[in-house]
Amino acid sequence: MAGLSLSRQLLLVADKRILVIDKNHQVPTPRQKVGESTVQVAGYYYSKILRLEEYLWREHYMKYNLRFYWKTPGHPGSDFEDYAQSYIRGLSNIACYQLDRNKFERELRRLNENDTRFRLITGVTGIDVQLSEDGLHKVGFVDDGGSVEVSAEWVIDTTGRGRFLARRMGLTQPSPIRHGSSIVWVDGLVDIEKLTESSPRQIRLNKARTSLGHLPFWAATNHFMGEGYWFWVIPLPGVTSLGLVYDHRTVRHADVCSADKLLKWVCETFPLFARDLPHRKIIDYTCYKEYSYGCTQTIHPNRWALSGMSGRFTDPLYSPGSDFIALHNTMIVDAILTNDNEFLDRKCRIYEALMNSLYSSLLPTFSTSYNALGDQEVFTLKYTWELSVYFAFFVFPFINDLSTDLGFVPLYLRRFARLGTVNHGLQAFLSGYFQWRSASPCVRTEPLFHDFSSLEPLRRAEALFYKVDVSASEALRLIDEQLDSLEELARFIVTHVHVAVLDDPELLSSRTLIEGIDFRTLVFDPEAMRASQTRLREGIGGWDWSFCTRPMDHLRSGTLPQETRAKALSEARPW
Repeated sequence: MAGLSLSRQLLLVADKRILVIDKNHQVPTPRQKVGESTVQVAGYYYSKILRLEEYLWREHYMKYNLRFYWKTPGHPGSDFEDYAQSYIRGLSNIACYQLDRNKFERELRRLNENDTRFRLITGVTGIDVQLSEDGLHKVGFVDDGGSVEVSAEWVIDTTGRGRFLARRMGLTQPSPIRHGSSIVWVDGLVDIEKLTESSPRQIRLNKARTSLGHLPFWAATNHFMGEGYWFWVIPLPGVTSLGLVYDHRTVRHADVCSADKLLKWVCETFPLFARDLPHRKIIDYTCYKEYSYGCTQTIHPNRWALSGMSGRFTDPLYSPGSDFIALHNTMIVDAILTNDNEFLDRKCRIYEALMNSLYSSLLPTFSTSYNALGDQEVFTLKYTWELSVYFAFFVFPFINDLSTDLGFVPLYLRRFARLGTVNHGLQAFLSGYFQWRSASPCVRTEPLFHDFSSLEPLRRAEALFYKVDVSASEALRLIDEQLDSLEELARFIVTHVHVAVLDDPELLSSRTLIEGIDFRTLVFDPEAMRASQTRLREGIGGWDWSFCTRPMDHLRSGTLPQETRAKALSEARPW
């Protein structure tokens, strides 16, 4: 998908001849491809930049956001109604899609091959690349006609997990993320709302519709959550993609390393699926014991680059794979169109810094606080923060063509770096909070429903989708506003946790507490919180938030029995 979409983008804007070579005889391959879910950057890229909007609406499902589910304590989990939910109820202003990868790639190939400047050669072997420092590169391979050698201005590696250039040039880096994934595709639509004893009429008239609305939940990327793992349900026309992603500390690879083992594990862990999955025809299956990796360089002024998973990959949570294809391809196209060598050198240095920063910013999200996926309250805090950052610092620059604006990117990176310290501290803090909460059972007995967008900082970030064709200076001003909003959101999250741990709602207005938060030294320490409670109460009434904090109250109330709080941290499982 990275190579075919890059070709499509180049053909639309550049007078270049493109040769794509592939070791597979069939492109796309007959095996079902994973990576179907898209979010806003990718949705905008495929529909607007590659001009595939009408095709996507006609041939693929429009996506109804990301939704998350947790089993409610005291409920067996055998009915859909047994699960708490967090979600965004409204549709995104930027359309996203659930892509049948094989079908989508066939269309990209068809469109590209309609252009005489594009050529695809399949079934090649013996690929050899000789990169030049000051001239044309040489690419050799063997096809049905024998040995072939071609010259090229640019060589782009889009070999995905094969990472041809990265391995050959010694660019590979390990990742702190140690997660695995097991994926199966089954025939037909798995409609999660129907996994219940309730009648069709009861499903339609469920009072929870007041909070949840009437749009089809099955059209979302649905995530069933647990400590250090999540299970996705993604609809495709005529097929459903089902995938488990897990930290090896919470799920053993040996327990989910086949289609039958995976479905058995899912039906035991989330019993509602036992109503459906044992009766489904399995279409395909794949698994990865580990999938995350880094790369020291992905674009170079000597006119070579890596796009998509050929360079770096973090984690499929939040569906970032196609986002990185969109970002890489856009920078690569701009570099290809640059003829001045000095200018190209500057661009490549800036683009490499940008791509590495975006990749690195996601690492704590997946390596530090993956355990927090197991609790609705903690995850809601985590995801509201992460989604607000994504809307402001990933989506907004991309839809304004600012990712290739050299007057914007260096100044943007300075601002983005400010969030790094906050994010590192916050992820570790939330991981500790989850351990403390998980040491004792939750006292809730009914499912809770929470709309992420009920918290205003997230709505402020999403409002940037409507800020289009802004100058670099105006964009930086808007980014500065978002920085203030995001830092306030981070302070609120820390304050919310203090209130929950100490069972002291009045602390929500403590200036002493809020102004004293230092993300460089932030640690989750309930004993220190208790020791400072009297001092923190002296500042009560001295702080006014710029947004209403009430939407989070229902998640915090009744979290742990009072008598268990003092011993919760000491009994927490190590993470």
